[in-house]
Amino acid sequence: MFSFILSLARLLIFIIYVSFFSLSFYILSLFWSEKTTKKNALLLRDFIIKTTNLILGIRTIVYGKLPTVQGLIVANHRSYFDPIVIVGHIHAYPVGKKEVESWPLIGYICKISGVIFVERECQNSRQKTCENIKEVINNGNSVINFPEGTTHVSPTTVNFNYGSFKTATQIKAAIIPVAIDYKVKTDAFVNDDTFIPHFLKCFGKLTTEIKITYFPPVYSEDPEYLLKTSKEMIDKELIRYRTDWDNEK
Repeated sequence: MFSFILSLARLLIFIIYVSFFSLSFYILSLFWSEKTTKKNALLLRDFIIKTTNLILGIRTIVYGKLPTVQGLIVANHRSYFDPIVIVGHIHAYPVGKKEVESWPLIGYICKISGVIFVERECQNSRQKTCENIKEVINNGNSVINFPEGTTHVSPTTVNFNYGSFKTATQIKAAIIPVAIDYKVKTDAFVNDDTFIPHFLKCFGKLTTEIKITYFPPVYSEDPEYLLKTSKEMIDKELIRYRTDWDNEK
């Protein structure tokens, strides 16, 4: 009962404060230039993420050094919370599935803060996404992509999609591998999960422990090498996380 009350309270607080700031931002944006709106959208995003981490009891353990060069950040995928964790550390633009754009509140924040939406089943959408990734990186920013294309609870990564690595080689961008995992396996957002039931299940704990590792940038003109190397680095780290957590028991 306590966990349900805690998660419900967190959900209500989350909805209230995100609604307030989203509405305030929308009204103010009517008086701003496009450039000012984009700049302030990132500030709003960062503020909401930091506040959300406090409200939800997020405890993040970070390994490695935060990247100092722009590039294509490739990470394994557990939850809708993955990109939130990463952009809480660095300014980057996530690639997300098109459906998120229609989510109440979250969809609006994603749209104004530069999330690159893609319909994975649509070839034209995937091609446009590749062009958007190139543009963002060439403008001096990083992009977050999840090459598995789906969330899951497998101990290591599933097959990586080839396209994002090929895109990186076309503009000679760095690949920055990132491993991320959650101490409690059921925190993963998988199968037929919907946002609110999963939120209530996930954030009824006092703390949610997340481990994340930022690896050094990897450069190559061979997309196959970039894919294989990134996958191996992430898999090895995911195994280490779980071993360490199991040893705590």
